[in-house]
Amino acid sequence: MSSNKKLILDKESILEYQKNRDPFLMIDYATEVIPGKSSIGFKDLKTDEWFFAVHWPGDPNMPGVLQIESIIQMASLSILTLPNNKSKLMYIHSVEKVMFKKKILPGERLDIETNVLNWKRGIGKFQGSAFVNKKPACEAIFTLILPDEFYKYSVRNK
Repeated sequence: MSSNKKLILDKESILEYQKNRDPFLMIDYATEVIPGKSSIGFKDLKTDEWFFAVHWPGDPNMPGVLQIESIIQMASLSILTLPNNKSKLMYIHSVEKVMFKKKILPGERLDIETNVLNWKRGIGKFQGSAFVNKKPACEAIFTLILPDEFYKYSVRNK
């Protein structure tokens, strides 16, 4: 499943592999993607990000759900870079063991590290962590689904 080939993806390259677009693209750069295994990268949080103005006025910070979305988008690259998966849709199936450890503020860099724990027949379990200044900010274990692959094995479709 995995390859030892490491990829580096700038924002333009990320857009070739996955379907999220600004303003909902929550990753800027993937510094290391090992297809089928892991993804590492970051999101630079500009002071004018759309969510800072509304979450919360006078106390702007990155919403927890967008922190998790950043981790999920980074993790999806580890599957979307596998052969024949480029630009396919991936969906979140479940999120478990979520923990928020630090408020994330305008101007900070969110460093993201993800690992594929298990991937089989279009469904997989992942672990992801995000850091600010090398300090843990949030982490989660979650399940993603690649419908194109998953439904090939579905009993309902036979």
